[in-house]
Amino acid sequence: MGWEGYFALGVVGVVFAGLVANKAPDALLIGSVVLFVLTGIITPQEAFAGFSNTGMLTVAALFVVAAALRETGGLDTVGTWMLGKAKSEGSVLVRLAASVTTMSAFLNNTPIVAMFIPILTSWCKKNRVAPSRLLIPLSYLCILGGTCTLIGTSTNLVVNGLMTEAAAADPERYGETLRGMGLFEIGSVGLPCALAGVLYLLVVGRRLLPERKDIMEQLTDSPREYAANLLVEPGCRLVDKRIEEAGLRHLPGLFLIEITRDDEIIAPVPPNQLLNAGDILTFTGVVDTMVDLEKIPGLVPVADSGYEVESAKQRGRVMCEAVMSGTAPCIGKTIRDADFRATYNAAVVAVHRGRERLQGKVGDIVLRTGDTLLLQAGAHFARANRNNPDFLLVSGVEGSRPVRSDRALVALVLLLALIGLMASGIIEVVTAAFLVAGLMVAARCISVADARQSVDFQTLITICAAFGLGKALANSGCVGAVSTLIVDVFGPFGPAMVLAALFLVTSAFTMLITNNGTAAIMFPFAVAIAAQLGVSPRPFVMAVALGASTCFASPIGYQTNLMVYAPGGYRFTDFLRIGLPLNIIMLITATLLIPLVWHF
Repeated sequence: MGWEGYFALGVVGVVFAGLVANKAPDALLIGSVVLFVLTGIITPQEAFAGFSNTGMLTVAALFVVAAALRETGGLDTVGTWMLGKAKSEGSVLVRLAASVTTMSAFLNNTPIVAMFIPILTSWCKKNRVAPSRLLIPLSYLCILGGTCTLIGTSTNLVVNGLMTEAAAADPERYGETLRGMGLFEIGSVGLPCALAGVLYLLVVGRRLLPERKDIMEQLTDSPREYAANLLVEPGCRLVDKRIEEAGLRHLPGLFLIEITRDDEIIAPVPPNQLLNAGDILTFTGVVDTMVDLEKIPGLVPVADSGYEVESAKQRGRVMCEAVMSGTAPCIGKTIRDADFRATYNAAVVAVHRGRERLQGKVGDIVLRTGDTLLLQAGAHFARANRNNPDFLLVSGVEGSRPVRSDRALVALVLLLALIGLMASGIIEVVTAAFLVAGLMVAARCISVADARQSVDFQTLITICAAFGLGKALANSGCVGAVSTLIVDVFGPFGPAMVLAALFLVTSAFTMLITNNGTAAIMFPFAVAIAAQLGVSPRPFVMAVALGASTCFASPIGYQTNLMVYAPGGYRFTDFLRIGLPLNIIMLITATLLIPLVWHF
């Protein structure tokens, strides 16, 4: 190995040290790739070839699909169905293990992770669980499911393609031993590995997960307690549901005080109380959760008759907070009589008054100087009234834009179409992703501007740069030197020990390179090692496929790990602490079973 190899090892060491120190992964990887270009180890074309990689492009399109589902409220529907009545972190993990692992055996794991990140984040917010407790298991379960079938992960498809090419090039030598895989062939070992991995995550791994920032810490940024009356309209999904079932108990920072039904007041509200159309629910709580309630179709604030109900018209309105000054003409009037809509093009949703917990109907509250109002207002309300003497302070509420609930059914149909296209293989996965993303925009499930903003370019840049890093390691001679070392050191101990070493090295390289890049690089060495030992290459090739597909100890080795890295607030050491034992479990399980399924 020449100076290029030692230089590459040094750069990789610096990158890993930066990741351990929690530095920006995209900046570290791009910087390393530029260094490799400057030293001539890779060409500019090789450095940035990842930007045309179909896996990266698929991730980009799926950001738009996930955003459209979030904009329409479709993700809430999917999440409610998948997570059911789960109220604890443990029950969610069990449901994920059953659903996500099965789905990822037949579907590309990238869209599954892209779809479930906002679903789990929303559940975490409602149940006061840190997202870091669930997002690493989401990625790991998808990876484990992908090892069960030929189509479960692109790594298996890459190895299968290399096998058929080798068999076609030398049919006499490899025609039988390197024939193409059957759909469930790799599952003979992949399924036991997946079961062992799921058991580890449910029993041991969950205890090692970090708790980066609880949702209640976020709510302390907005401690104002509002009072609001919300009407349950006919057709609302809460009708004929009990309070507990409707998810209206234990909401973060929100309390249901009473229910007004005709002339009857139900207080306190028991958890088994059935909701009827026409009920008026009185809440008190923080603005973040109040805004979440306002997004439920058919749950309408009744403080101000000027509130816009129709979904299509709501898209032109936003939520704002405004503090009333003593000069405002509505001071001394009830909210019902203030006629906010005519005066300010805004409707009152809720009211906050210092440390006082407001009682009764919000519409009957007489406004005082210093009252803070939560308003449904025009898109430019905050800017237009920033210097208005009627208000002491005006600000927008982040994340308060109403959902396009009238397009939710269209978004869900398009999601099912995407899953069907990927499962059937009629068209390429990347084509299907861009087709459905385009249809989401065309069907007005999401605007062009919002689609553009939904793409997480930091994640995409990190994935692309990882391809360049992998190419540099191959060109520098690092991979070849290590592979030759395997035969020299472990060959005297027999094929089983060499197989274990090959699996270990493949897993280690997947931590540095992409899974597909590792599989392509390690395949010829697997065949060469088998030839040197005089045994069948098939078990060694299968070890490469499984070793490259099971990357848990590094966020940069597998794109689903990268996708959950930022949303979960993770550090590099989190993946190392939780994933390294799982990698060891995969190593032991696979190397014990592979020789039994595919004989040497």
